[in-house]
Amino acid sequence: MVWDSIRLAMTNDLARWQFATTSIYHFLFVPVTIGLAFLVAILETVWYRTDNPDYKRMTRFFGTLLLINVAIGVVTGLVQEFEFGMNWSIYSRYVGSVFGAPLAMEGLLAFFLESTFLGLWLFGWDRLPKRVHLATIWAVSLGTVLSAMFILMANSWMQHPVGYKLNKSGEPVLSNIWALFVNPTFVWGYAHVIFAGLITGCLVMLAVSAWYLRKNEHVESFHRTAKVALIVLIPTIVIQLSVGNQLGVIEAHYQPMKIAAAEAQWTNCKPCSFSLIQVGGGANDKTPSQILEIPHLLSVLATGTWSGAVTGLSELQAQYQKKYGPGNYVPDVFIQYWSMRVMAYLASLVLLLALWGGWLLHKDRLRNSRLFLTLCIWAVITPFLMNTAGWLLTESGRQPWIVQGLLKTVNANSPSVSATDIWISLIVFILAYIVLGAADLVLMLRYSRHGLAHADAEAAEPSGGPGAAATVLTY
Repeated sequence: MVWDSIRLAMTNDLARWQFATTSIYHFLFVPVTIGLAFLVAILETVWYRTDNPDYKRMTRFFGTLLLINVAIGVVTGLVQEFEFGMNWSIYSRYVGSVFGAPLAMEGLLAFFLESTFLGLWLFGWDRLPKRVHLATIWAVSLGTVLSAMFILMANSWMQHPVGYKLNKSGEPVLSNIWALFVNPTFVWGYAHVIFAGLITGCLVMLAVSAWYLRKNEHVESFHRTAKVALIVLIPTIVIQLSVGNQLGVIEAHYQPMKIAAAEAQWTNCKPCSFSLIQVGGGANDKTPSQILEIPHLLSVLATGTWSGAVTGLSELQAQYQKKYGPGNYVPDVFIQYWSMRVMAYLASLVLLLALWGGWLLHKDRLRNSRLFLTLCIWAVITPFLMNTAGWLLTESGRQPWIVQGLLKTVNANSPSVSATDIWISLIVFILAYIVLGAADLVLMLRYSRHGLAHADAEAAEPSGGPGAAATVLTY
């Protein structure tokens, strides 16, 4: 009996590791797609309105980077569809009546919208009227945000279940689909993800532009794209910080354990300070050494008020045990605490970088500031770290629940799948993803460095389409 419990726990942990690995990896590509699709649409819009051929060539250039990212990203996302059925069959049956609607809409509406119009955009150069061709890239951008909307709608239901009734078997059945659209965790979580995608796309475009400006190559072209990236980035990062704060207030209300763990707050407090850094604070150290505390900041972040109260982990654990029965309901405090800080601190640095870039644009010094351009090149790493930290904060903070208050993760995996099966598939996935990641990195870097000549060659072709496809295949 003891061995069976250990075996089941090991299998469950491996299934979690596998899904976390594939999800985090896939989420490296999703924000790039959302952000670049929007920025490429802006570039083509400027070309449509000004008829400046330079904007056309930059649209082609960054559009090809978008195509590379989409091609690799779609492959990494397909694995997750199979994992639901293979490793999480109990979970799939349990939530199927709720998840069926948003996931079907994502596949039948958003994904087909995105992929269909991406094909029309790719092969429609000089074949479709300019206005129609412009509409296709905006349809692609719309498809990316709709796809994220339906996925986030399903995920937000796991964080805060709404709009359902339990049937005779104790399984949730969707009774009000509109409740999914107005779920507070969805509204603010979705906004947070979309703005994260825009920030990612801006920093990718800014990094590529800065690389060319620093080398003093194609200066006018990449000064234009750097300007577009900064104009979008500055308001987006400011709004994102505000949205993130409001999302924290929402999660403190519906998932207080997640927010308490993000501060390693074991005792009740009112008002509550925010520690910039601390030593300890995990399950075996409930009295951490907090360094550089900021008075009242945790109250503001968690409650939206100057002196709001935050319930500590110890009291929440007692409340959950009384409500749900014996068990450990405290998530991994180390992951929560540092994920939140990685995300918040890097976002603050990106804000400073963006404001600096805005000032340089205003003074017409952007192309000559080598320090700023160097920092922009390296800053491309930050959105991927922030997005991963945000994913860990959101998903790890829900544990031990896979559906908050309804189904625990330990009870959700497939009983017929062994630890050996998962080990084999996990190793295969990791190796495959290393290859895909290397291919994507090589393609993106090589095209970023040498692709402008190909974009010019495409523009010179009468049809436009085959050259664009050949560029992707060449690189």
